[in-house]
Amino acid sequence: MNRLLFTFGALALLSSCRGQPSEDPPFHLVPDMDNQPKFKAQSENPFFADGRTMRPQVEGTLAQNQFHEDEGLYTGKNPDGSFIARVPYTVDEKLLERGEDRFNIYCSPCHDKTGSGNGAVIKHGYPLPINLASDHPKSMKDGEIFDTISNGVRNMPGYRTQIPAADRWAIVTWVRVIQKSQAGKLEDVPGDKKGSIEPVEATP
Repeated sequence: MNRLLFTFGALALLSSCRGQPSEDPPFHLVPDMDNQPKFKAQSENPFFADGRTMRPQVEGTLAQNQFHEDEGLYTGKNPDGSFIARVPYTVDEKLLERGEDRFNIYCSPCHDKTGSGNGAVIKHGYPLPINLASDHPKSMKDGEIFDTISNGVRNMPGYRTQIPAADRWAIVTWVRVIQKSQAGKLEDVPGDKKGSIEPVEATP
C-alpha cells in the first residue's frame, strides 16, 4: 500500500513539473535530428576556402526546368538573333482560347480587351500604351511580340516570370486575332455567318 501511494505521489510530482519555465535547454531523450549543425543562406562557412555558404553553380549544369533544348521557344529568336516570324505552335481553337484567357488576365488592365490601350489602370494615371491594332504592332514578327511580353518595353514591365513561355505564345496568337478583327472585311466572314452581322453606326 505504501509503495502504491509513493508511486502515485511521484507521478503527481513529476506531472506538476511539466511545462514549468526554465532557462535550461530541454533534454531530448530521442533527438530525431531536431538540432543539427547547418548553415543558413548568406551566412559564413569556414568549410570552404571562400567562406561562403551559398555555392556558385557548377559550370555546365542547369537547374531543374532550365533545360531549353529549343531556345527559340523561350526567346522568340532564331539562332542568328533574328525574331521568329510565326508562332512555333499549331494555332488551333484551344490555343486561341488560352491566349484570350491569358490576355484578359495580364494584358487587358492596360491594353483593355480590344487592345486599344484604354485599360482600367490608364484611368488611374498610368501612361497610355500602344494600340495593338495599329500599324507598328501589326508589322512586328510574332517573335518580337513574344520578346516584348517577356522583357517589356518602355513603361511596360516584362512578364517572363509571371507567364510561362507557352502562354506567352498563346497571347501572341490572340494579339493577332485582335488585329485581324479590327481590320476585318465582309469577305473574311464565312458565308453561313454573314447573315448574322448587324451594322453598327460609327460614333462621332
